[in-house]
Amino acid sequence: MPESQVMSAKISPSKQQFLKEVINDYRICCISREASIIARSEVLSKGRAKFGILGDGKEVPQVAMARAFKKGDFRSGYYRDQTFMFALDLDYIKPYFAQLYADPVNDSFSSGRQMNSHFATPFNDKNGNWLEQKSLKNITSDISPTGGQMARSVGLGLASKYYRNSPHFKNDNLFSTNGNEVCFATIGDASTSEGVFWESINAAGVQHIPLAVSVWDDGFGISVPIDYQTTKKSISAILEGFRLNEEGEGIDIYTAYAWDYPKLCALYEKGIDKIRKTHIPAVFHIMECTQPQGHSTSGAHTRYKTKDRLNWEGEKDCIEHMKAWMIKVGIATEEELDTIRKDARSFVRQQQKEAWEAFSKPILADLDYLVNTIGSIDAQTSLGNELKDIQRDLKNLRRSNPYRRDLIQAAKKTLRLLGNDSVSSRQALEEWLTQNLDKGKEWYSTLLYSEDENSALHASNIPAEYDEDAKSVQGRLVVNACFDNLLNKYPEVVAFGEDVGNLGDVNKGFDGLQLKYGEHRVFDTGIREWTIMGQAIGMAMRGLRPIAEIQYLDYLMYGLVPLSDDVSTLRYRTKGLQQAPVIIRTRGHRLEGIWHTGSPISMLLGSLRGMYLCVPRNMTQAVGFYNTLIESND
Repeated sequence: MPESQVMSAKISPSKQQFLKEVINDYRICCISREASIIARSEVLSKGRAKFGILGDGKEVPQVAMARAFKKGDFRSGYYRDQTFMFALDLDYIKPYFAQLYADPVNDSFSSGRQMNSHFATPFNDKNGNWLEQKSLKNITSDISPTGGQMARSVGLGLASKYYRNSPHFKNDNLFSTNGNEVCFATIGDASTSEGVFWESINAAGVQHIPLAVSVWDDGFGISVPIDYQTTKKSISAILEGFRLNEEGEGIDIYTAYAWDYPKLCALYEKGIDKIRKTHIPAVFHIMECTQPQGHSTSGAHTRYKTKDRLNWEGEKDCIEHMKAWMIKVGIATEEELDTIRKDARSFVRQQQKEAWEAFSKPILADLDYLVNTIGSIDAQTSLGNELKDIQRDLKNLRRSNPYRRDLIQAAKKTLRLLGNDSVSSRQALEEWLTQNLDKGKEWYSTLLYSEDENSALHASNIPAEYDEDAKSVQGRLVVNACFDNLLNKYPEVVAFGEDVGNLGDVNKGFDGLQLKYGEHRVFDTGIREWTIMGQAIGMAMRGLRPIAEIQYLDYLMYGLVPLSDDVSTLRYRTKGLQQAPVIIRTRGHRLEGIWHTGSPISMLLGSLRGMYLCVPRNMTQAVGFYNTLIESND
């Protein structure tokens, strides 16, 4: 049925609404494809950005997936998900291109601190106070390391399980509606070869958490075909051992083709609804995705794909298949759909131009100011040739794409040439330089740690006091009393790790606390350090206060990646939009063989900037650290 007749047709209101949604989905797919095409051109043809990684070829499955995403849900995805963001009205063309240009003012996801297609939505206000996540569509900040989003997704799903089972949060809270939220994780097929993928799938199945993992399968990992990536060339085939059995153990596995819009919509609607109700995780293997422009702007896929493969990808283009289906079933005519595609191209081009102007105009205005100011200085000194060279270089930059660093270097060079000479325009140049250096600090050197009232550095200082008849007790009893107090005072505190639950950890710091507070508050995990850290991160992003234990310091190396790549950089890379106040607890120096004696402190100091590294000299100091951190959002 032609689009123009949808509203006037004598069909049910619900069907009219569906037809409108289908047409809008097609429009979003077209807009996203044009954004990918133009973004590639901005990097390779116009040199306005250093690098671009794009979501073309994944448009149709992502609009289908977005139909099942509800307020309160979370996404833990990767850098191919632009269409999903457009479909949820969480990304717009201007901020999309602003991030491509690393615009510190107009990039609403990372303030110019991340590469393009790394998305995020606010979880807290500027003072570090939580927003009402259950009424928002929540996007956890993307990271580039392949598969890294999987560890965090375990914690995001586990938080829903905790909120559903905890009597403390049944009624009024900011984070959950009876644990009905689903975590949507997305990953490329090649990245399922990473160990964290398998660790996360296993952890999700064991813990029964509402996790929906979509695998975009386009047959390649950069230039490496699936033959070298995946056994049997199918991730769903080799996941069969995880499939849900009659006893309710395992996960659901769904398959669909990226070009089959009606099946994708039905599959996601049915599958996500089941996850929401039952907390049984699922994998959606989306096959025959394509990459019309290759992996990224760093190279051409014609170097490693055969002519037959390229022709096949053209035939499997998901947007063209959706268009053909819409014409076949009478939703719209070919002419109407071509008009939508044409309008999408014009819309994206105009939005891109406006984004570039918003980024470049202030730089060009500063460039012109410097040229004039240096010209004024030139007229007052005998440094004519040197200053004219600086002016000439600045003017030449105007014809290309100048960076702010070029302008700052020119200003500094001018001041060095002047030495101690006093000229009337010197002060203006110094003021300009100071203002821009201050801007740079605010744009790029803030919020590695909390800077608000909830900073750990602002926690109240309460000196330790001892009664005159105080007894000496085992150190474990001191921290045990601390954890008992924290669990009693803060219902959002949870503790977990290998042997933490039933045993109370190997040194009995949590002895008796599972029995007192319940298995949902103090619990055991498998031997899987990467996802122990991941579930701590995800739970902390949803308002909980996890104390996650790594049994010995040596073993932290297995869990170091999510701490270094994800939680340490989270506040910085979102410029304060998100936070994950985790506490990671471990021990070392047992002096019994090299594997329990290691002390890789230099590794931690070099890789965990953004986290506080606390090394207590005794258990009283340890209690002080725990109490300080619980008061803070660091």
